[in-house]
Amino acid sequence: MQDNNAILPESDLQNMSALALAYIGDAVYELLARTAVCKTGKRTAESLHTATVSIVQAPAQARFARRIISLLKEDEQAVLRRGRNARVRAVPRGASFEEYHLATAIEALFGYLYLKGETARVKELFEAATAPDTED
Repeated sequence: MQDNNAILPESDLQNMSALALAYIGDAVYELLARTAVCKTGKRTAESLHTATVSIVQAPAQARFARRIISLLKEDEQAVLRRGRNARVRAVPRGASFEEYHLATAIEALFGYLYLKGETARVKELFEAATAPDTED
């Protein structure tokens, strides 16, 4: 069933590469991170940036991906696997191969859900992933 808010039909999402989904998901994830950081109160631009980077860097995204795996529906797990298995050309300094693949996976998932129109689900998963009382 396609959500009325869907940006793309499911058939297009299934044909889209995992890296294209991750490209969109990167922007979605960053916007959620920036919003979460801004909710913490008044800060300088530098402290906002530093706090955001701590959430969006690959090791953090990998940690967050591990936290939400058990919460994912079957189609979401499939997208996460597609993202994790995507062939990336380079791994950024400061991240392991595994961390970068998991970071790509969570971005692909967020991109998929956003394009599917499931923004409430994206927010729900982001909040579960980044909750401070969640154990690793």
